[in-house]
Amino acid sequence: MNIISADNIGKTFDGERWLFRNLTFGLSQGEKVALVGVNGSGKTTLMNMLAGLIPPDEGTVSVRKDIRIGYLTQNPVFDERATVWQAVFQSEHPALAAVQAYERAMRKGDEEALQKALEDMETPGAWELEYKVKEILGKLGLHDTEQPVAQLSGGQRKRLALAQLLMSDAELMILDEPTNHLDLDTIEWLEGVLATANQTILLVTHDRYFLDRVANVVLELDGGRVYRYAGNYGYFLEKKQERMQVEATAVDKARNLMRTELEWMRRQPKARTTKAKFRVDAFEDLKERAAGKAPEKKLEINAGMARQGKKIIQVEHIYKAFGDKIILKDFSYAFRRSDKIGVVGENGVGKTTFLKLLTGEMPPDRGTVDRGQNTVIGYYTQQELIAPPDLRIIDSVKAVAEVITTGTGETITASQLLNLFRFPPSVQYTPVSRLSGGEKRRLQLLHVLMKNPNFLILDEPTNDLDILTLNILEDFLANFGGCLLIVSHDRYFLDRLVEHLFVFEGNGTVRDFPGNYTDYRNHLAEEQAARAALREKNAKATPTAATTVKPAGEKRRLSFKEKQEYERLEGEIAALEQEKTDIENLLSAGNGTAEDFARWGKRLQELTPLIDEKTLRWLELSEMA
Repeated sequence: MNIISADNIGKTFDGERWLFRNLTFGLSQGEKVALVGVNGSGKTTLMNMLAGLIPPDEGTVSVRKDIRIGYLTQNPVFDERATVWQAVFQSEHPALAAVQAYERAMRKGDEEALQKALEDMETPGAWELEYKVKEILGKLGLHDTEQPVAQLSGGQRKRLALAQLLMSDAELMILDEPTNHLDLDTIEWLEGVLATANQTILLVTHDRYFLDRVANVVLELDGGRVYRYAGNYGYFLEKKQERMQVEATAVDKARNLMRTELEWMRRQPKARTTKAKFRVDAFEDLKERAAGKAPEKKLEINAGMARQGKKIIQVEHIYKAFGDKIILKDFSYAFRRSDKIGVVGENGVGKTTFLKLLTGEMPPDRGTVDRGQNTVIGYYTQQELIAPPDLRIIDSVKAVAEVITTGTGETITASQLLNLFRFPPSVQYTPVSRLSGGEKRRLQLLHVLMKNPNFLILDEPTNDLDILTLNILEDFLANFGGCLLIVSHDRYFLDRLVEHLFVFEGNGTVRDFPGNYTDYRNHLAEEQAARAALREKNAKATPTAATTVKPAGEKRRLSFKEKQEYERLEGEIAALEQEKTDIENLLSAGNGTAEDFARWGKRLQELTPLIDEKTLRWLELSEMA
């Protein structure tokens, strides 16, 4: 039984052009549904209708009684006066109040308030809720729960809205681009949360790995119609290809038959009464079928590229910090021709700052960035294209260049180029302000490529682009002859294009890893397995004091001091692991005196047993927690 149903719904602009019409479908309990379609096909409009934010112009949307709907929009709105905590929990519930009082007492170290809060935490479900709150906010990087919403960035607001949705008890969750503004680790965590959730989920995302691992149903919005595929994203691609081949064959047959029928219609007397009425009616139906959608032409981008010199960009010993936060520490690299580099790391570690240092938008505190004389940088930023309200699409392109020379030496006009980028002549005189977010991103990409760069820097290029455009962009970048530097959270995009990674590990450390993102994740898994095996080996070798075993059922809770120790140990272990990594990097770099190497080696020998000791204690406390 459907928990929400759409019956012949439609949406029109200005009462003339229909965005879509006669859409009929439903979502059943527990389904994980991916909504796909090109930019401008109406995905966000359709989700707004299902969420009850806007009415359809025709048809009806029916929601089963007492079904609660949660909606993650692309631009969430909050009460600016609220704190992070208040924004996450908008409903009244005894367990929520208990958790909030407990967290506040813990932060302040107020023993009296803590004792009262611990009593209140015996409210059914409070401890489980406290764990869930800390996990979700921690994973989404929202550690300061007392921070006012007014101080949050756009990315933090999107993550706050996601936390609010995950903490709600909505039975239908609608998510519009949930992976935007999340780092790769957080995306993989969210992937697991949604894949195992009991709720019904409808989501729009460009992340193909995410789609493949979460969705079990795909709804495709194409040409104003909706198609349903019972399977994941890989199954959808296979079945869509079959559907397109069948439709193309049907259109070809209808067009061939129409030629014959058109000759018959022309030979008949003009008086309609003398013609076979059934054949005339059949001709009108045939004309509609023959005008069906032709097979989709693949967009091919073959932009030219400025000649590249011997020196591309030479970075030597650069250092950059903002106050106490170090972004880069003694980083050096000489970019080579045809470098394909991915830049990954947690949010806030300085990836975009690094790009600005390379382009000259921001100077380093120390060190040099030497750009070659023939290096032409094309920089695709996260900022949305800003244009005057009345600026037309074609005029925005002509402002960059009237014509460009392609990689094959051909000359192409601004209008022809727009047509290649799926802006046909019928929409080229539309104001830029009327484009969807994804269409603006596609236009922005066109502006960058028109400059014929030989060094492309792409900062989150997959955000808001539809999957068709992503496939086309990947084909172009795979054959791009210049240097390519990509900051992205799209794992499929990185796997297909990059040959090595700059991994921003925090505190100014950047690891140059040879391989793509999947290679890197496999490497980390191997490292973690090796550390776990070592800890197990050390634990077996270390004699332990005799302990009194409590009878089953007498498991005690952590004391206040033990809880503080438990929370402190996690940070201490992470700091020791980071110190160990830093020392290993220093030793492998080979820069230092004999005294330095002796000091580093001694400290490295101390760190391993210290990490193991603290890890074992953390595991002991975690079992009680």
